Amino acid sequence: MATREIISTGNDLSAIAAVDAGCMFFGGYPITPSSEIMHTISDLLPEVGGVCIQMEDEIAGIAAAIGASMSGVRSMTATSGPGVSLKAENLGLAQMAEVPLVLVNVMRGGPSTGLPTRVSQGDVRQSRNPSHGDYRSITLCAGNLAECYTEVVRAFNLADRFMQPVIVLTDETLGHMHGKAMLPELEEIKADIKPRKEFTGAPADYRPYGVGEDEAAILNPMFKGYRYHFTGLHHDAKGFPTEEIETCRKLIQRLEDKVMMHTDEIELNEEFMCDDLGEGDVLIIAYGSVSLAAKEAIRHLRKEGIKAGLFRPITLWPSPANRIRHFTDKVKKVLCVELNIRQYTEEVERVSGRLDIEGLYKVNGRAISPYEIVEKVKGM
Repeated sequence: MATREIISTGNDLSAIAAVDAGCMFFGGYPITPSSEIMHTISDLLPEVGGVCIQMEDEIAGIAAAIGASMSGVRSMTATSGPGVSLKAENLGLAQMAEVPLVLVNVMRGGPSTGLPTRVSQGDVRQSRNPSHGDYRSITLCAGNLAECYTEVVRAFNLADRFMQPVIVLTDETLGHMHGKAMLPELEEIKADIKPRKEFTGAPADYRPYGVGEDEAAILNPMFKGYRYHFTGLHHDAKGFPTEEIETCRKLIQRLEDKVMMHTDEIELNEEFMCDDLGEGDVLIIAYGSVSLAAKEAIRHLRKEGIKAGLFRPITLWPSPANRIRHFTDKVKKVLCVELNIRQYTEEVERVSGRLDIEGLYKVNGRAISPYEIVEKVKGM
């Protein structure tokens, strides 16, 4: 695969990725530590004919992005944890109306306003169910500078494929880290962009939500002569509100099945030095910026004769359950390392059926060092 070298920050790379992926609208509001995404994309979008608007608050930011997406263009917003809390209601609207959207969350300490300038992974649970109701969130998690770019690109493609919001988690460390990233060539990015499905029959026959049991809605862009209704209420095949029992059941079941019956298109993970792990070895599970420290720790541990490997989920939700189970079944010792308290450990326990998983957690806004991971593994 041909690559290009860019020296940049994670936040800037997220903005560059959006424009390269065909994003034409950004609606947002400044919030530490994600503000640079909006700063950068406000320069880039006008150069390609796109629009960036700083709205009056986080709620208006996502509302504008949803409206732009309804018109048929790729649309994005970016924020941090408190902003996601404010956007929650409109994320639910986008799930119910099946409006594609990318949301980048540069995580910081919480809850509430927490630690604005410090790193955290405290939004993992939030990203699984950012709004109330039954649906399946798609959440990706960048683990290095290059993935601040590639996962945003992938998020746009998944959003259009599954017609729903896709969340990309980064964190303060990655967002403000400055370094070299090897990225796919732009031609390769453009080649992977697939247009949203459109109905081309007679307008009278158009049923945007009248699709198969595991299929996403087909929402033609506004202003093209196809009439239908957007609503956050339970709705029929044309989008009009209904309380008919079977219609409501099928709608919500489809929101579940359109994701969970196609997880092979969504799941992605990294397996670092896992091939030779056996029963007496150590499996470390980490994601995001923490995985960089975990890799360094594994190199040190192996030099000292302790065999360890890293399993890193890149798609957090839906979790790569089969691969997690595969590796947790191979070893007796599993260590989850997170900048929160057990937010993904609980998922590993659920998937593996194990209650003996150890954890290394930190919630004071500081990063976890390779040394801390090494000492924890030795203590196991």
